[in-house]
Amino acid sequence: MTKFAVCIAALLSLGGCSVLDSMVYRIDIPQGNYLEQDDVDKLRIGMTEEQVIYVLGKPVAENSFDSDRWVYLYNMNPNEGKVYRKELILTFNNERLSDLSGDFAKSDQFDQPLDQ
Repeated sequence: MTKFAVCIAALLSLGGCSVLDSMVYRIDIPQGNYLEQDDVDKLRIGMTEEQVIYVLGKPVAENSFDSDRWVYLYNMNPNEGKVYRKELILTFNNERLSDLSGDFAKSDQFDQPLDQ
């Protein structure tokens, strides 16, 4: 009889875990490089890698196979709501910025080098 009572108590306590699990608050943890359009608008064709790092910072993950392609990713998986994901891909040629693509728009001044 005591083994039966222990089994029932164990089953009831396990069933209560799902109720408690839904009551636990989980914080939102952002991952990656958070960028805004204003930051991307500061980029110009022909910028050096150091200038890009000054404006945007270094990408969180570096590509070991292609150092001429930098990918900035940002993920936010909120406790409630939809997942927020942004991506910016920068392409370099001879250590100079040559193109950008992804979820951010190119500024009108992107094709004008800083020298002008």
